[in-house]
Formats: sequence, structure tokens, C-alpha cells
Amino acid sequence: MTNPTLTQSSGTEFTRILGIGAARGDRVVPNDDLIGPINSSDEWIRQRTGIIERRRASADVQAVDLATEASLEAIEKAGIRPDQIGVVLVSTISNTVQTPSLAALLADRIGANPAPAYDISAACAGYTYGIAQADSFIRSGLAEYVLVVGAEKLSDLVNPADRSISFLLGDGAGAAVVGPSDTAGISKTVWGSDGSKWDTVGMDNPLQAYREGRVEWPTLRQDGPSVFRWAVWEMAKVAKQALAEAGVEPEDLAAFIPHQANMRIIDEFAKQLKLPESVAIARDIETTGNTSAASIPLATHRLLEEHPELSGGLALQIGFGAGLVFGAQVVVLP
Repeated sequence: MTNPTLTQSSGTEFTRILGIGAARGDRVVPNDDLIGPINSSDEWIRQRTGIIERRRASADVQAVDLATEASLEAIEKAGIRPDQIGVVLVSTISNTVQTPSLAALLADRIGANPAPAYDISAACAGYTYGIAQADSFIRSGLAEYVLVVGAEKLSDLVNPADRSISFLLGDGAGAAVVGPSDTAGISKTVWGSDGSKWDTVGMDNPLQAYREGRVEWPTLRQDGPSVFRWAVWEMAKVAKQALAEAGVEPEDLAAFIPHQANMRIIDEFAKQLKLPESVAIARDIETTGNTSAASIPLATHRLLEEHPELSGGLALQIGFGAGLVFGAQVVVLP
């Protein structure tokens, strides 16, 4: 008797991002609207963050609503049907419930059932994690097209009186459709974590303590100086590793699209990487705010709208945040 031969899936050799979609909160919130509870000023916020205003969603708008809008645009731009989506990945830290996943709700809303769907909890690095997984799914033959979404309604998790993070945050969703390509469109991802720094940024209290009445509703907080030092010095090393894995030099890039954490971090990143003036640098944070997992696709969408000539060029994207976690890769812009 011969042993049966196992059939194993295999897919295309290369992948790329085919389409990008975006949705921002419907409310424009200038700095002056937030300075009272933190006893600050418009000038103080601008100098430390580069933010002039941020977008936040109305009370009746949820993260899944923003994700739906962004996803439908990305699918249309990719030139495929929703029912061709093979996997739905959503990175979020602001789903209103622990379960079911936002991804499962989104798959149903956009007409992608019965595609497998799950959430990624990697905070501001979540979109890069999703792109890495989408690339692997397609090249392994598990899917032909994968929808990757970063969706956040961070205004639900803000303590208006917290001077460390409350004025930074905005609401929005960015989506990308990843599919097969004739040439390489997504480089090897450089990613990782450092859980020893778990208390640098995250929720201030666990849900159990809130349930027991020992604390107020948990909200986001951070140790700003520690985050700044880690992002500028350690993440610059990760960005350089991503360039090396892709086999490209800084001057080969058309764009640099980092997580929109803080304008000072973005500017220091550019110095550390010695980016030439020819490289477009995403600075969506100025009018959108920090949208965690949504920030990279939102910044990509705006950059392509303002500079359509960047389409087809190489972009270095890097996300980093609570965990601490990080991920970076070079992609061909759709």
C-alpha cells in the first residue's frame, strides 16, 4: 500500500497593492477646541506635534463605518468585485466589542462573504503587519486578492484632560487591496516586538478593573519622551533594514510613508535616513491627526491624490506603536 500524496497550495510569485481607499472622520477639530482641558495652547500643540487640526467622527459613526467606505473605494480602484476578496484583514484597537471581529462585520457589509476575516491587534504597526500577511497569503495560494484595512475611532478612547496623547488622536480608515503581480511589488517585511516596553504606550487601566468599579473608563496614554526616543533611534534602524531587504537605496525611493505619530518624529526620520529632496514625505498628520493603524494608508491615499506622478514608484512604509511593535516594507505605489 502506497502512502497518499498530500496536495499543498501554491500561488503567484509576486504581489503588489492594486488600490487604496480612505475615509476620515466627518468633524474637523482644531487645536483650540482641545486646549482647555489640558491647559495648553494652539502654539504648544503645533510646536510639539505639527498638528493644526484633526478629523474625528460623529457619535453615531463607528470604526466599521469608516472601514466600509475606505474598503469600497479601494476595491473599485483595484478593478475587482467584492466577492473576489479572498481574505479580509482589519487592524484596529478601537472596535467597540472584543468579539465579533470588525473584519467579519466588514466582510459582510462589502459583500465579501464567505471570505475568512479577522482583526489584527498591532496598534500603529497593524497596517504593515496586514500587508505582510496579505503578501504571504497570495504567494502561498490561499487567496488571490486580500483586503487590508486600518480602521480607528480613537476619539472613543481619549481622556480629554490627558496631556500625553489626547490632542494627537484622530479618526479614520485606510484600505488596500493586495493582489497578484507580474513583477515584485512588496518587499520582505522587517517586523518585530519588544514587550518589555509594554507600559510605554497603551491603555491606562484593564477592563476588569473598570468592571469592578475601581477605575474610570480605560483610555489611551503614553510616555511621550520614551516613545520619541525609541521611534527616532530604534525605528530608523528598522527602516534601514527594510531598505536593505528590498535591495534599494534611499535615493531609489519615490516616497517615504511613516506612521503619522508626530511631525517631529517624521522630520527626524528623514534626517536619520538621509533622504534626498526628491523623496516625497507623507505629512498627513498636520490635518488628520494620529490615526494609529489607519495612518499609513490614509497618508498614502493623500500623497497619491496630491502627487499622482508617484504612482508606480517605490515607497518605504514603517509602522510602530503600542506593544511595542513595529513593521516596515518597501512597496510599489498603486
